[in-house]
Parts: sequence; C-alpha cells; structure tokens
Amino acid sequence: MKPIKVLIATPEAIPFAKTGGLADVTGALPKVLKGLGCDVRLIMPFYRQIQESGEKNEIKDAGIQVSVPLGFRELNVPVFQSSANNVPAYFLKRDEYYDRKYLYTMPDGDYFDNAERFILFSRAVIEAIKKLNFKPDIIHCHDWQTGLISTFLKTIYKNDPFFADTKTLFTIHNIAYQGQFPKSHFQLTGLPPDVFTPDGVEFWGNMNLLKAGIVFSDIVTTVSEKYSKEIQTPEFGYGLEGVLQAKKGNLFGVLNGVDYDDWSPEKDKFIIAKYDYKDLSGKAKCREDLLKEYKLSLPDDAPVIGIISRLADQKGFDILSEAMENLMAMNLGMVVLGTGEKKYHELFEGLAKKYPKKLGVKITFDNKIAHKIEAGSDMFLMPSKYEPCGLNQIYSLKYGTIPIVRATGGLDDTIQDYDAKTGAGNGFKFKEYSSAALVKKIKDALCIFADRKEWKKLAQKAMQQDFSWEMSAKRYVELYERLLTKGIQ
Repeated sequence: MKPIKVLIATPEAIPFAKTGGLADVTGALPKVLKGLGCDVRLIMPFYRQIQESGEKNEIKDAGIQVSVPLGFRELNVPVFQSSANNVPAYFLKRDEYYDRKYLYTMPDGDYFDNAERFILFSRAVIEAIKKLNFKPDIIHCHDWQTGLISTFLKTIYKNDPFFADTKTLFTIHNIAYQGQFPKSHFQLTGLPPDVFTPDGVEFWGNMNLLKAGIVFSDIVTTVSEKYSKEIQTPEFGYGLEGVLQAKKGNLFGVLNGVDYDDWSPEKDKFIIAKYDYKDLSGKAKCREDLLKEYKLSLPDDAPVIGIISRLADQKGFDILSEAMENLMAMNLGMVVLGTGEKKYHELFEGLAKKYPKKLGVKITFDNKIAHKIEAGSDMFLMPSKYEPCGLNQIYSLKYGTIPIVRATGGLDDTIQDYDAKTGAGNGFKFKEYSSAALVKKIKDALCIFADRKEWKKLAQKAMQQDFSWEMSAKRYVELYERLLTKGIQ
C-alpha cells in the first residue's frame, strides 16, 4: 500500500513560529505521522519569526513562486523551504502581509488586514502544492486561518484534475476564534456569490472563515472528545452549534498528544536536576530552584501551586481572582507565568507585593521558566471556563506535578478526580464554575499532600501515564484512511 500523502496547512508550527499550543501540535504531529508511514509536508506563512530563525532552521528559497488572485489584484508569492524532523516545510512569502512582529494580533487588537492575509495564504497553499507537484491525499487544515482551503477546493478547483482525489480534514483548536470579517471582504476571495449564504461562509451578515472550514471540509475534528460534544451546545458553540450538529456524523474528537522529548523530567534541558518516577529526589531540587527563581520562602509542608496561562476570563482568572485572598491564607505558595488582560496583570502584581513570600508573578512568557514551573511545582492549577484540550495538565502529570482542574473539555478527558479511599484518579477535578468550588478542591489536594507517602504514590502513578502523540496520530491516520476508502457519509 502506498503511503498516505498528507499536507499539514497551519498558521503556526514549532520550531518556526509560535503564539500558543497550536504550534506545538502542528510541530509534533507531522513527525509522528511520518513515523507511521505517511508522506508528510507542512506549509505556513513566512513570518518574521521564521526569517529571524533562518540560520537555525536553514531556510532556503525553493526556486518557485506562484501567482495568486486577491480581489482585483494578482500577487506573486515566492515559496521557501526548510525541514523539521526530516519533514519538508514550505513557507509562503509576502512581506507586506507576514513580515511583522506579531502573527495575528498586536497588544491593542487584531491586524486590520487579517482577512487579506489569510485569504491569500489559503489560495496560495493550493497554487504552491500544484507548482511543487505534491499531490496530497489529505490536506489537514488547522483553525480559521486555513478555513478557505477546503472552500476553494470544493468550488473554484472542483474540476481541477490535480485535486480529484484530495480530501480535507479541518481541526478546530478553539472555536472562540472564528476569523469573522465584514461582507465587503468576500470579494477578495474570488468565490462564487452562492458561497456567501447561511449554508456557506455567511454568519450574521459577516464572512466567517472558521465556519467555511467546518462546512466545506470532509471531516472536522476538535482537540478532545469532550470538547467535540461541548461545541454542539449553545453554551460552548459560539453561535456555530447548529452548523456543527449538522456535521456531527463527520465530527470527531482527537485528543492532542505531547512531545515527551521536550516535556519530560528525564530529558528536560531547562531544569536543575533530572528525575523519573523511580527516583523523585531531583524534584525537590527543582522545587528549591523554582522558589529561588521567584524569590519565595516556603516551608517544606506548603505545596507550590504552578500556573502557566493566558491571564484571561476563559482560563478561569475571574474565579481565581475571587479566591486569592482565601488561598493566600492557606499553607501554600503560588507561582504565575503568563500575559493577558491588563486587569489581571495589575491585580496579580498587586497581590504579589502584598504576599511577597508566598506569591510570585511574572507577566511574560519564558519557555525556560515554564519548564521550571512544571518540574518545581507540587500542583498545577487550571480552573478554565472552557478548555478545548489543554496541554499543561498533561505535561504536569509527566513531571509528577498533580493537576487541579475544572471538568471541561480536554481537562475532563485527561484528569480523573482522586479518590482517597481507592487511590483511583490522577489529579483533582471540580465541576461548578465558582471560586467556592475551586477553593474546596484545593483544600482536598492539601489534605492529601499532608500525607507524603500517599502523595508520592499519586505522583509516581501520574508520571507513568502515556499521552504521547503516537495514539493521537494513529487516530488521525484512521480518519485519513476512512476518507480515502469510505469517503464521507
């Protein structure tokens, strides 16, 4: 049997350009798919971040360019290339759109021309793979920035023999981000007028690129089983629940995996002492190092709770804010790393001054410190209002850092609430979205932490769980094969 040819189309991927967990997924998945026998390529815009990493990643001119219509203009888009983990990667270069400090959003809001940027990208992907003569069986698209790829294939390119056997799979990483733009931008796509309807890309008078990806792709996936059900409800669907219900026969949840080459205390190059589930002595040294990093002073019987997050309501910072005075009265310490809404920057910096020995706050993102938090914390807190998958709770398990999470999305799929009587479970989980429920669950965790023998057993069990990409990638291959053999229902 010939290998399945897969093109991963993404707005970001490590090690080239990153704003969040999407880049971790699209950076790790191709490597594992290749290991499973797929012929994989990756394609993305040529951002400034990529140019700046050029020497490290050996970016070269591929020697081709494509001509792409954008409204009434025809734009030339040169193609560059590199590779990561022996997977070829292609970059579409158009500096006035992609040579910018940020990928999609500045501190004061989205780029005004995001519609143009990603309409161009989606059309250029199709033209580039034709020029490269890579005829994919599957184009695996990620998030709203790629939503028009399947739309173009089902309309403008539907009679193009090059794509006669190509199927599309569209992954939603966070349905709250939809790529909505005024109707006036639709003419930039060159799509026929009948695509701008309630059955197509139209959404309350706007053009919605995420909706385009859902409607026109052959299969739609989300990044956890629970989230695939949640987004079909008014509470979590962000207005697209009806569109997703109509697609439910071809809507699947595939839990994200993690790359244990990067996130494992046995291999981690950023931590002061390595350790594994058989010998946890290095974790105590990592805790000391973390407290030093944040200039905190805590007794040994006080657990350190780690938080690495966007500081936003979605991540539960509204209920955490209400709980902070109560938590600071307990025998615990807390370290926070992240950026987000200004109100939370100010609140947590103020609290850190009020509780300088117990609360450390760094309003930034620093990969090295993130690794130190995973290794040096005793517990990891994720009280999210909704969470499509979440990766940090999975990283935390591997480091023996016990997650405390709200039962939503991927957090609910990966964390089982600890039962002190039976010893079952791998973390602590609460259902009600309230500061009271959050505080109660942290108190439950503190009670178990006080029994150091029991806590060690819990940590060792957590560290032996396997959420590697292998299982998730196999599920994607099953879906690819389903499309190629059975088609869509």
